[in-house]
Amino acid sequence: MLHIDQISKTFFPGTINERKALVDVSLRLSQGDFVTVIGSNGAGKSTLLNAVAGRYLIDSGSLTIDGQQVSKLKEYQRAKYVGRVFQDPMAGTAPDLTIEQNLSLALKRGQPRGLGAGRTKARRERFVEELKSLELGLENRLTAKVGLLSGGQRQALSLLMAGFTQPRILLLDEHTAALDPQRAALVTNLTERIVSADRLTTLMVTHNMEQALQLGNRLIMMHEGRIVFQASEEEKKHLTVPQLLAEFAKIKGASFDDRALLA
Repeated sequence: MLHIDQISKTFFPGTINERKALVDVSLRLSQGDFVTVIGSNGAGKSTLLNAVAGRYLIDSGSLTIDGQQVSKLKEYQRAKYVGRVFQDPMAGTAPDLTIEQNLSLALKRGQPRGLGAGRTKARRERFVEELKSLELGLENRLTAKVGLLSGGQRQALSLLMAGFTQPRILLLDEHTAALDPQRAALVTNLTERIVSADRLTTLMVTHNMEQALQLGNRLIMMHEGRIVFQASEEEKKHLTVPQLLAEFAKIKGASFDDRALLA
């Protein structure tokens, strides 16, 4: 479903600020794979997601989504293949639009957009049913502006919207990091439920090692733009946080920030 073949990305090449963000990264995800990505700050985790989404065009290598070569496609051209939830709860929704309008836009991802066609009785009934699954009472607030929702509610809505059209690849970029523990747990459980229900192929960046072990069937560790450790489904079942720390300790000069140890 996702084939990343030796991709590289360098920012500010040829200058004093040159930074190699990705170096010959290769990764394959089959249908239904859920890969968690950990690593230190600046390891290239978010750059990897941005490269898949098309926000950053890669310098070399190739990216294939569901058999479609997308390396040269711009971000909006990949929208029909990719769903994404960001760290900032404000980033995944339009605050001045209503919940219903946001859902209408999400439903038409990758298609010519407009609000009118999405706001039909049948679609409104679908929105109500989808929102009920969040168990946040949002099904009764279709006409409320999204900007009035809490961070946890907005992130739950963003997650629902990202999976609305069953994207070929779902990208989760530290999507619980800005939430308090209670709301983070809610969104984590919701993530597991939505991904599992639709067998969404998912790539998730997190600083939280417990979360990285709890979610998904595979795990990779990045450092200085490279994948330095991988755990298969069977290996991941037996991994512990101390073992992950031990693997990371093998990398000269590397260190996690404190958030990596948080449950």
